[in-house]
Amino acid sequence: MTTATETKTLPRLKERYRNEVVAKLQEQHAYGNPMQVPGLVKIVVNMGVGEAARDAKLIDGAVRDLATITGQKPLVRRATKSIAQFKLREGMPIGAKVTLRGDRMWEFLDRLLSIALPRIRDFRGLDGRKLDGHGNYTFGLTEQSVFHEIDQDKIDRQRGMDITVVTTATTDDEGRALLKLLGFPFKEN
Repeated sequence: MTTATETKTLPRLKERYRNEVVAKLQEQHAYGNPMQVPGLVKIVVNMGVGEAARDAKLIDGAVRDLATITGQKPLVRRATKSIAQFKLREGMPIGAKVTLRGDRMWEFLDRLLSIALPRIRDFRGLDGRKLDGHGNYTFGLTEQSVFHEIDQDKIDRQRGMDITVVTTATTDDEGRALLKLLGFPFKEN
């Protein structure tokens, strides 16, 4: 039960978005209305486990790692059709995904940008050209151990993941400007 005196703290990155980023974007792109300023809608973290077709226990490790990283129970994705060359039957588990929204999304993005990405070995920045034409950005990580929540000793195998940041931007330039102001470390070409 919550009382009226309890105050909910805003995530650090969300506060920075509201106080600094919105004003800078409005100044850069000359929006007439503050509601036109692009923002974040959701972040989708997807972990494909193709080897789960041969060993069903591998999906449990992916689900456990994804739940630890995001703080939310992942949805197990199943094959929609059978493919004989991959020894894949319809309905077999082949991946896990989590869709983050609201404060949990802002907290995950803050941890990703300030802790996880700097821990990547030989990290030179993200490719800023990988936007999809509508201001959404997708990039991949090769291992889950860059997140500090994952215990190095309990990793059964390395798993990569795709992270998609969905924005309300209408063009790639708006999306890139938003992500850059939020702190995405893009490579300078």
